[in-house]
Amino acid sequence: MSIWPSSFNRIYELLQHLPGIGKKSAQRIIFYILSHKDYGKELSDILRKVSENIKFCKICGNITDKEICDICSNPKRDSSLICVVETPADLFAIESSGIFFGKYHVLGGVLSPIDGIAPEDLRIEELVNRVQTENVKEVIIATNPTTEGEATAMFIAEKLKPLGVKISRIAQGLSIGSGIDLADSITLLRALEGRRRIE
Repeated sequence: MSIWPSSFNRIYELLQHLPGIGKKSAQRIIFYILSHKDYGKELSDILRKVSENIKFCKICGNITDKEICDICSNPKRDSSLICVVETPADLFAIESSGIFFGKYHVLGGVLSPIDGIAPEDLRIEELVNRVQTENVKEVIIATNPTTEGEATAMFIAEKLKPLGVKISRIAQGLSIGSGIDLADSITLLRALEGRRRIE
C-alpha cells in the first residue's frame, strides 16, 4: 500500500515517461511543484493550452498554433531549399543553431518495418507534392544516422530522382546512432555544409 495519494502516484508515473527523468528526478519535480503552488498552476494551465492549441503546419508538418507555421509563412526564407527532418525536435535543433535559412519538411518519423511504420505513415507524398508544385531546387535529407534514418533517406531519394531536383544528404559529422536534436551547432553546421549529393 502506497503512503502517497493516488494523484501523486499517477503524476510520479507519468513524469518517468519523459526522456531523462528517472524516479529521483520525478520525486524532486513533484515536491518542487507542491511547494510552489503558483508555478504548479501556471504549468498545468500552459500544458492544457498547448495540448488544445498546438497543431501541425499544413505545409511542412512543424508544430504551430496557426494553420501555417512562421517559417513557412516567412517570405525571407529560401523556399527553393528544403531540409527534410524526422521530427519537430530535429527542426528545432537546426533552427536554434541559426545556420539554415531555407524551409523544412517534417516526416513524422522514419521507415521501420519492425514497428510497422511504412511510407504511407510518413509525410513522404506531401514532400513529393511540394517538390512538384513549388520552385524547389534542392532537397537536403537530414534524417538521423541510424539504420532507419539511412533507409528513409534512400527511399526519399529514389522517390525524388525522377523530378530532377538536386538531392543531398547531410555529412556524417554526427555519431552513428545519435540524433540531430542532441547535436551542437558546430556539428550541425559541418553536417549541412559538408552535405553530399545523392546521385
